[in-house]
Amino acid sequence: MKRYLSTLFVLVFASVLCVQALGVDYRFYFSEQSARKGFVKVTEKTVYGAGSAFGYDLKTVQNGKDAFFFSVDLPEGNYRVKLTLGNQEFETNTTVRSESRRLMLENIKIPKGKFVTREISVNLRNTKIGTRDSVKIKPREMSKLNWDNKLTLEINGIHPSLVRLEISSANNLPTVFLAGNSTVVDQDDEPWCGWGQILPRFMCPKIAVANYAESGEAGNTFIRSNRFAKLLHEMKKGDYLFIEFGHNDMKQKGENAGAFKSYKQSLVYMIDETRKKGGTPVLVTPMNRRRFDENGKVINTLEDFPDAVRLTGKELNVMVVDLNAMSKVLYEAWGPDESVKAFVHYPAGTFPGQKTDLADNTHFNTFGGYEICKCILKGLTDNKSPLRKYIVKDFTSFDPAEPDKFSDFSIPATPFSSTEKPDGN
Repeated sequence: MKRYLSTLFVLVFASVLCVQALGVDYRFYFSEQSARKGFVKVTEKTVYGAGSAFGYDLKTVQNGKDAFFFSVDLPEGNYRVKLTLGNQEFETNTTVRSESRRLMLENIKIPKGKFVTREISVNLRNTKIGTRDSVKIKPREMSKLNWDNKLTLEINGIHPSLVRLEISSANNLPTVFLAGNSTVVDQDDEPWCGWGQILPRFMCPKIAVANYAESGEAGNTFIRSNRFAKLLHEMKKGDYLFIEFGHNDMKQKGENAGAFKSYKQSLVYMIDETRKKGGTPVLVTPMNRRRFDENGKVINTLEDFPDAVRLTGKELNVMVVDLNAMSKVLYEAWGPDESVKAFVHYPAGTFPGQKTDLADNTHFNTFGGYEICKCILKGLTDNKSPLRKYIVKDFTSFDPAEPDKFSDFSIPATPFSSTEKPDGN
C-alpha cells in the first residue's frame, strides 16, 4: 500500500512538473470520469493544506449545490485562469470570485449537458518588498486571502459546477493597480463591498486588476505603511494606477492637514512616482456619503477634497474620473429611501451573530459597489481612456441618472459574513 501511494505521488508530481515545463502551472480535472492526460485529478479527498499545495479549501467541497473554494500555492504575480463550467446531469449557474471576494464571472448560465470555457486574469501578492522590506498590514488583514502565497477561487451560484481548471503565469499582462480606502478595498465578508473588487468582472482577461486599497487609509498613511512602495515595486511600464482617497484624509489634524496641503502632496507624490516607473496615473474624486437634505439633494460632506483632486489633475495633466459628481447624481436618482438598498443597512438578525441593526451611509453592499464601479467605467469611456479596449463587451454604457434596479440585481452571496464595520468613515 505504501509503495502504491508513493508511486501515485510521484506520478502526480511528475504530471505537474510536465505541465509547468510547458508554461502552464497547473491543470486540474474535477469530473467523475478519469482525468485527462496532463491533468491532475481532483476528488473530495483533495484538500488544501496539511502538506498539499492544492485542493478544496475553507472546509468546502464541490457537491453541485453549495459554494466551494479551491486553493493553489503560487508565487505572487499575474495568472491567466481558464475555467470549464457545466454539468452533464443538470443546468448550472455559476459565479466566480477570486482571493478576497473579487468578482470575476457573474451568473454564467449553462444548460444541462453543455459546457463553456471562460478565462479570467488574477493578480496575486504577498507583503514582501524585495528582500529587506514589507507592507505594514493591520491585524485584521492577517486573515485576508489577498496577502497569502496562494490563489483561492470561490465557485458559487445555483448548482455551481467546475469541470476543468487551468492556471498559467501571465506576468506580461498590463496591470491596473488600485490605491484607496474602504470604499475601494476588496472586502472579505458580506455584506460589505468596495468598487475595486467589482472591477475585475468588467475587465477582459488581457489585463489584471491589483487592488491594494485598504480600509481606513488616507493618502499619506497609504504611503507610510509601504503599500505604495509595494505597489510601485510590482509596477512595470504600461501599467495603470487609480488613486482614490479623501474620506479619511479630511479627518486628519495638524499643521499640514487639509485638502490642499498633505492630501494634495500625497496625490502629487504618487503621480510623480508612477510616471517615473512608466505607469499611467488616474485620479478618482471621492464619492459622496449618503446624506440628503430636506429636498432630497445630496449634502457635500467632503468639503474641498474633491476640488483638490480636480485641480491636481488639471495642473499635472492627469485623467480625473469624477466619481464625486457621478455619485451625487446616482444617489439623487435613487432618492433617500431607495438608496438604502445600495448601502450596508440591515436589521438585526440578517446575518449570523448580528445583534444590532447595521446602518452605514459610507460603505456599500455588493449592489452599491457594482453601481459605483459602473460609474468608474463611465468615467473611463467619457475620458476616452486607452483602458476602454479592455472593458468587457457586455458593458455598453451607464447613466447614473438611470441606475439599475435593485430588484433586477442578483449575485450569490459569499458564505462568510461579518458585522464588524471597516476602518474609516
